[in-house]
Amino acid sequence: MSVPRHSSAGYEQAVDAARRKFLAGDRLDMQKLAAELGVNPSTLFRWVGNRDQLLATVLWSLAEPTYRAAMAATTRSGAARIADAAAMFDQALIDAPYFRAFLRREPEHALRLLTTKASPVQQEIVAATERLVQQEMDRGNLVHPMSAHDLAYLIARISEAFVYADIITGESPDAAKAAVAVAALLGDATYVPKGLPS
Repeated sequence: MSVPRHSSAGYEQAVDAARRKFLAGDRLDMQKLAAELGVNPSTLFRWVGNRDQLLATVLWSLAEPTYRAAMAATTRSGAARIADAAAMFDQALIDAPYFRAFLRREPEHALRLLTTKASPVQQEIVAATERLVQQEMDRGNLVHPMSAHDLAYLIARISEAFVYADIITGESPDAAKAAVAVAALLGDATYVPKGLPS
């Protein structure tokens, strides 16, 4: 599945409306969204694809600036910088009421959209993380036998394990534990997360 990339005003209007509903904690209903936009469902489908595609678009539209902000907010380097960025991004997901509402309302569907190849969301997160890892490698701040891509994939899986822990294992989500695990993967056994709830 790929996220549609139309430039039409209809596409932007539909994504904006879907994002507002998602942020309000509402379930995304394609029939209701089409009616709200004053179009028939087939027109909405041409604009944005099916419900999963639209949800993936909305999810990444919210996740991408959050991840960028997390990377920009880090002040350390090497493994600590990558772990800090992961921690801040993970904590933002844990704290977002609209995101938690989505996970509670549609847990299996949410996990499929967020953590599998059924959606581009995980691919986008891995790609963004890979760029960060490669940057630290290029700067000489991180040396690791694994490739930046493989490390980025593992970092994404670690984050998923702790952010969605309540759905997967029944334990509480914990960004700090995810960050410590990421740092350990990258060879920093002394890492201590900063700025997270204790």
